[in-house]
Amino acid sequence: MQFSLIIPVYNRPQEVDELLESLTLQTFKDFEVIVVEDGSALTCRDVVKKYEAQLKVFYFIKPNSGPGASRNYGAEYANGDYLIILDSDCIAPPYYLTEVYIELSNNPCDAFGGPDRAHDSFTRMQKAINYGMTSFFTTGGIRGGKKQLDKFYPRSFNMGIRAEVFNKLNGFSDMRFGEDIDFSIRLYKAGCKVRLFPKAWVFHKRRVDLRKFYKQVYNSGIARINLYKKYPESLKTVHLLPAAFTVGTLLLVLCSIFCIYSLIPIALYCLLILLDATISNKSFIVGLLAIPAAFTQLFGYGFGFLKAVWQRIIRGRNEFNAFEKNFYK
Repeated sequence: MQFSLIIPVYNRPQEVDELLESLTLQTFKDFEVIVVEDGSALTCRDVVKKYEAQLKVFYFIKPNSGPGASRNYGAEYANGDYLIILDSDCIAPPYYLTEVYIELSNNPCDAFGGPDRAHDSFTRMQKAINYGMTSFFTTGGIRGGKKQLDKFYPRSFNMGIRAEVFNKLNGFSDMRFGEDIDFSIRLYKAGCKVRLFPKAWVFHKRRVDLRKFYKQVYNSGIARINLYKKYPESLKTVHLLPAAFTVGTLLLVLCSIFCIYSLIPIALYCLLILLDATISNKSFIVGLLAIPAAFTQLFGYGFGFLKAVWQRIIRGRNEFNAFEKNFYK
């Protein structure tokens, strides 16, 4: 059973260096690495070359067309039985591929995904942002994991697909955001067996500050409605929660002008985040930073979701015209 690891990258040579270094330490050795440079100005060609003696690694460069198209490009040159998609800002622990192999050997499936974690070397803000993305008290229950509110949909930062299934489904769509969920939806529609591999996790750096984090989750909110327009049944009640939280919080703040006690639910939520993030990260500072990270996560997703409702559903605009500035620069 051979794995083909496909890594699209855009202007992130340092991250690719860290990821490739982690792959040299894998206890499972039957794999190849395909790095696809998506029209970067700052390429990782020299970084990849550094690992040619340690890894079976191939490097391709193409005009910029987005991560989905880059993954499809890499898949054309893959030789593995399974394609494993990783984001360039991930680091794989030494037993990552071994855990994947064990899961597939014991209970084969067509597609799978694993969780993500924060590495000890990450900054406190990165750990807080990771908490914002993975906590059950933000949207971690929507994204999937041991505690999840919706069925598990593999995400492109840590996703595996049987090569023949990937080809049968014609790979990722041309969506510039949410293309991994689109692919996961098509997996289920095709009757594929999809599983969560809880022990096959990766360290995921994500964004390094709240401004970049807000932009990322704002686009995720938009993508959810774009997916709804393609697959109406994909929108579940849980996907409305961030928008409901956003509107509810703003209403409570407005009501505080007349009654200060309306801020109590917000204060209690902040206390919950502080305690949970402090305990899970063993750091009071990370716990404090997790409060703005959680609000950034929920507000960003909520505002993106609401804007997409206005543009796509109420105004009836198509994806390109409604969000050209967001996705198609």
